[in-house]
Amino acid sequence: MWQDYILDLIFPKFCFGCKKEDDYLCEDCKATLEISGFHEKYQTKYLSDLYFALRYDKPLIKKLIKSFRNEPFIKELAKPLASLILNHFQLLDNEPDLSDFSLIPMPITKKELKWRGYNPAEEITKELSWFLKIPLISDCLAKEKKIISIKNKELLKGKSVVLVDDIYTDGSAMEECSLALKDSGAKGVWGVVVARGK
Repeated sequence: MWQDYILDLIFPKFCFGCKKEDDYLCEDCKATLEISGFHEKYQTKYLSDLYFALRYDKPLIKKLIKSFRNEPFIKELAKPLASLILNHFQLLDNEPDLSDFSLIPMPITKKELKWRGYNPAEEITKELSWFLKIPLISDCLAKEKKIISIKNKELLKGKSVVLVDDIYTDGSAMEECSLALKDSGAKGVWGVVVARGK
């Protein structure tokens, strides 16, 4: 798109690692992140499994995710962050078959949405949906303060879903959403995140 070309001229992208111009995460710096090629089954009471591309202990991934979630709110970081998840899948001996799944982003409150201008999880989910050719359900989970609610329950009946987020820490938020989805008719819930903190 010519608009993107103009924007890149006015606001050039620089790698968060080496400051080289052209992208927010160059291939050389991406290689230093050591994307995992291993998956171990992870199950909780309501979550059937969890996939994560890398651990949240490298300064570069912390910097990328913080700049995506907080000021300066670089929405375009969704693309390189989603690419880490896709690379993780490609490196696995048994790449997960998500063809019968629907993707659902972790929700944020209206206040958070107004503050950021976008939902980080939804931006990553859009990228994954486009690349994997898997349907995205964006108008399903809602969050107000700490309460999770479900809209359009008919979209969930008997479906397997993947909850997408940028980071997994103690897992309480994803567990709460998994419970709400299963109570609303979802057959099974997996989690997919860029990085795992614990």
